[in-house]
Amino acid sequence: MKYLIAGLGNIGEEYNQTRHNIGFEILDELASSSGIFFESSRYASVAEMRYKGRTLILIKPSTYMNLSGKAVSFWLQAEKIPVSNLMVVTDDLNLPFGKIRLRGKGSDGGHNGLKHINQVLGRQDYPRLRFGIDDRFHKGRQVDYVLGKWSAEEQPQLKERLDICTDAIKSFTTIGLERTMGSFNGK
Repeated sequence: MKYLIAGLGNIGEEYNQTRHNIGFEILDELASSSGIFFESSRYASVAEMRYKGRTLILIKPSTYMNLSGKAVSFWLQAEKIPVSNLMVVTDDLNLPFGKIRLRGKGSDGGHNGLKHINQVLGRQDYPRLRFGIDDRFHKGRQVDYVLGKWSAEEQPQLKERLDICTDAIKSFTTIGLERTMGSFNGK
């Protein structure tokens, strides 16, 4: 069985280690712990890994956040992966730092990457893993906060949170979304 795991973020050195790029960070952690590497390809950096008889195609779109749907759609079609085997990994302002929430469908919640994926795929019923980045910003400063680096208090907790997310992704590919949601939501 094949799965497409799409970690959302923005390309470019200035976006590395920012809250909005947590999707990239989670996939980097998954690749690193599996001994695989990303290679530049069409619309994304791509890595392929095997886990318990499954093939996971990991993509980090190179289309920038607001055009993420282009890469997701292309790789779903190129790899002949059903939407039910797609997981989009992204940041979420509405969750406390480090808390994760898995869902099988839902709105974009104001997230431009999810909004574009919904538009391109013409549907909202695909699995997603949202990573809480909190909403501790002053009025009018949301963009600066989201594109800002992790705080000194968040940084030491990040590795443990990334590990939980990689475990959730592996769980999704082996025991399915429903059971994974039961095990990981709220962690």
